[in-house]
Amino acid sequence: MTSTTAKLPGLDNAEIRAMEDMAFKVREHIIRMSTDGGCFIGASLSCADLIVYLYKHVLNVHPGNFNDPERDYLFLSKGHDVPALYGTFAELGWMERDRLRNHLKTNDDIYWHPNRNIPGIEYYSGSLGHLLPLAVGVALDCKLRGHSNKIVVITGDGELNEGSNWEAMLVAQAYKLDNLLIVVDRNEFQANIRTEELIPLEPLSDKLEAFGCKVKSVDGHDFTSLHAGFEGFPYQKGQPSAVIAKTVRGKGLPSIEARADRWFCNFSHEEVAQLLDELRSKVATELTSETLTVR
Repeated sequence: MTSTTAKLPGLDNAEIRAMEDMAFKVREHIIRMSTDGGCFIGASLSCADLIVYLYKHVLNVHPGNFNDPERDYLFLSKGHDVPALYGTFAELGWMERDRLRNHLKTNDDIYWHPNRNIPGIEYYSGSLGHLLPLAVGVALDCKLRGHSNKIVVITGDGELNEGSNWEAMLVAQAYKLDNLLIVVDRNEFQANIRTEELIPLEPLSDKLEAFGCKVKSVDGHDFTSLHAGFEGFPYQKGQPSAVIAKTVRGKGLPSIEARADRWFCNFSHEEVAQLLDELRSKVATELTSETLTVR
């Protein structure tokens, strides 16, 4: 069975507001996880809107079909962004919100990277460049079974320096995997340096096209843009699709937005309270926690 082009109904203002509210709450969860050991806050904040949108409007997956081979799949290849995934699960009601307090505690599986012991997480990730090849294998398996699942994988832009991603795209093109959707969180940072200062990616769209993907670009923080961008998947019959989601690292917190030294943060409890106020007010706060040295 070949995947058919999906036509998404338009978003109304109430739906947009609901997703904005959910993404705001996800960001609150991320901030609360940035203490007592910390988390990769910058990249988690950059993909919060994207993950909320995918689960609300693209993916056919829920606790009732977690084990159904015909469910849709989301693979978070940039696994250090998992606080955004945890927060989304909590807001969807898939896990108790209070459980997020167990982040980094030894009595739970809520850790720095995805763990399959948490229902809804499809596969472990941490070492970058692994899950797009895995997603290609799942997409091929679904094709061979005659299923029409959507296989979505979120990669980081810096993660694209891993050659395994480009090899996987060549395989996806060869097997005409139009059930595969690659989403690039284009926040323009790789760890503590800008992507274009290390190994330039641009023109990224042209490169993805050259490796067999049909590509769209969207504003990764605007739900109307996201909705328009994902409409019509697969974008071309017989080709994998790719979305370049243009985002801001640390989105929502002016004090850390687009800062190379705020990719991983371990804030004090007092600073977490200040950051939650900053999220609500959009007024930058003065932070004193030690920052990581920029290479």
